[in-house]
This record gives sequence, C-alpha cells and structure tokens, in this order.
Amino acid sequence: MAAGCVITEECSLAVSADRMWKVTCSSDALLKACAGLIDAVNVEGDGGPGTVNTLTLSAAAAAASGGGLMKGRVVACDDAARVLRNEVLEGGRVKGQLKSLVNEVKLEAAGDGACVAKLTMEYERLDGGGALAPEDQAELVGGYLGMFKTVEAYLVANPAEYA
Repeated sequence: MAAGCVITEECSLAVSADRMWKVTCSSDALLKACAGLIDAVNVEGDGGPGTVNTLTLSAAAAAASGGGLMKGRVVACDDAARVLRNEVLEGGRVKGQLKSLVNEVKLEAAGDGACVAKLTMEYERLDGGGALAPEDQAELVGGYLGMFKTVEAYLVANPAEYA
C-alpha cells in the first residue's frame, strides 16, 4: 500500500468481545442483528480465507453508502485473536475513488461485558494519489462504525442472544 493510505479507528462497545465475535462471524447472526440495515447475506465458502460474502443493503443503507451491495473476500479469520481481515471487492467507495480496500477488525475485551473494536483500513486510490480527504475518510469509516453500533444495540436489547 502507498504511504498515508491507512485509517485506524477504535470503537468502545458495551457488549463482550465474545458476543460481538459470534455475530461478526455468522451471516445469519449479522442479518438478524442488522435487520433494517442489511436485507440479505450471501456466503460463498466456509467462512475462512477465500470466502466471499455479499451483503445486500436496505434502501436507506444503500442511499447512505453509495451502493446497495457490499462484496468482500475473507483474507484471514483468527478466532483465538478475534481478528477478521477482508478485501472489499465491490461496493461504496471501492467503485468510485479506490482501487483496493482491505479492512481488519480486531475485537479486544475491555472489562466485564465490554470490548473495543479496532478497525484498520488500508487502501489504494485509483488515481495513485495519497490519503483521501478527511471527510471522505470519515465517511468510509462511518459505515463500519455504524454497523458495530447496530450490532451492539441489538445485543444490549437481547442479552441472552449469542451469550
């Protein structure tokens, strides 16, 4: 990746890392927890590296993200470390300004019933330029943080789910 093309962000969540991980790694759980945001999830593979996940976004989410489909390939999935790395193949900004985008999410325990989601995004622009403008970076990160918060809200409202 070119220098300056990495975004990092952290998000504190009021649910355990184990519960968040269970939803993150299950298409059925993600669909249930993100009802209203995601309309369908299609999985091609066993969930490990090489698996292609296609999320069909709701009309509202599609309008906010610039596209109705998010398609990615699992690069790495480490259950013990709770790290998921995906290459975005299609959707949102990848179609517009970016040649490539790889996201890594790491969930770390942060006390009783809480965790921190650490997001790292590495990208390369189509025009070969450096970092995206701050507002474009914020928009790119915002979609992922919004999904974390949606899952968190679902898990807080349903404390027995994925326990």
